[in-house]
Amino acid sequence: MQDEIWLPRLAVHGGPRFLQIADALQTAVIDGALKPGDRLPPQRQLAAQLDVDLTTITRAYDEARRRNLLEGRGARGTYVAAPKVELNAILDLSMNTPPPPDGVDFDDMLKQGLSQVLMRADNEMLMAYHLAGGSDSDRKAGAQWLAPMFGDLDARQLMVCPGAQAAIAALILALTKPGDVILAEPMSYPGLRAAATQFGRRLVAVATDQHGMLPGMLEAACRQHQPALVYLNPTLQNPTATTMPARRRKELASIAKRCNVRIIEDDPYWLLADAPPPPIATFAPEQVYYIATLSKCLTPGLRVAFVLIRDPQQRERFLAALRSFALMAAPLTSALATQWILDGSAGGLMEGIRKEARLRHRMARDILAGRYVGAGDGLHVWLELPAYWNSSQLAHAADNEGIAVTPAEAFATGTTSVNAIRISLGSIKDRGHLQAGLQRLSHLLARRPQQ
Repeated sequence: MQDEIWLPRLAVHGGPRFLQIADALQTAVIDGALKPGDRLPPQRQLAAQLDVDLTTITRAYDEARRRNLLEGRGARGTYVAAPKVELNAILDLSMNTPPPPDGVDFDDMLKQGLSQVLMRADNEMLMAYHLAGGSDSDRKAGAQWLAPMFGDLDARQLMVCPGAQAAIAALILALTKPGDVILAEPMSYPGLRAAATQFGRRLVAVATDQHGMLPGMLEAACRQHQPALVYLNPTLQNPTATTMPARRRKELASIAKRCNVRIIEDDPYWLLADAPPPPIATFAPEQVYYIATLSKCLTPGLRVAFVLIRDPQQRERFLAALRSFALMAAPLTSALATQWILDGSAGGLMEGIRKEARLRHRMARDILAGRYVGAGDGLHVWLELPAYWNSSQLAHAADNEGIAVTPAEAFATGTTSVNAIRISLGSIKDRGHLQAGLQRLSHLLARRPQQ
């Protein structure tokens, strides 16, 4: 290959230029534009062509070597290396997990955090049974974590749970009985449907607009169905990426109070959003059960979520339901989450994730052009499909192209005519692989399905 054939394109707001070059090189290898044995331009030549300094190119080539993409052959130059890993593995755009942030050494953070936990805690207690709901220190850490949403909180009102799914299931068990109706938006978190179905509860969809659940439709549904619960995910909603404005939140809270119906406010993305409105729980504290998980803004492996329940009797009912299937959150991971929150590591990690998520959203907006629907933050994009594709068909075709996406049907609380897919931007660790996956998906969308 001639040196001048490969020339990366740099974006003004695409992050550090050396990483853009390394990512572009990796994408070219994945797409086959660069093949093993192809010679790359000399560093000085590439620096001149891109109008960057030589140090930038040196750092980019060093990063590419670290990824096993390049090999040096002395005076003969730098060449694309034979792959040491499978570069055509499934590109997973289906799972909402936080992206790995630049500038954060997660391995070191994990080692340091566990070291502090083991140094300060009674190791036997870390391996023993604990009462459900978390230790005093875990709850105080939870109150600190939720301070941006609520200000000062009474830590005794917080329950520590092994993840948001466990919290949702325990609330359904505690607050409803078999056959009861739970109201939700037409597109909602699949875990809600799984828990409701398992427990014999009935989900009923309430219509929405671009701001979320419609107040008039909620009030009508309350009169018609006498629901036991309303489930809402108002910030960067999963899957539509909608953030409900403050006025709509107040209206729904007022209806909940007037109709005497309780709300589960599942809010995993609030801390990742850009200037989100106050939680619904601030407008109806006694009606709303608020869930904040660390899985979406730190790491899924912690399996820690905080549940805010104001009424002490309801807290006891919740804990009794939780103990029926999950005695406690794992003490070691709870202690690690508490250590990270109190020493500031969690905040630093989350800020890194926020920055990386925004960068990935810019990438998705550039590649997916007019089909992108998102706020520029959070972990996912809701992609509306052209009429010649339906979501299940597109998901199957994407799978054949080595890309995993989630069709609208996975989120439907009933029958749906929505024609869209959710794309998760954090589940692919490497930014170059993500770019390649989005480009492949864009090319797939541009062509009609095979008959």
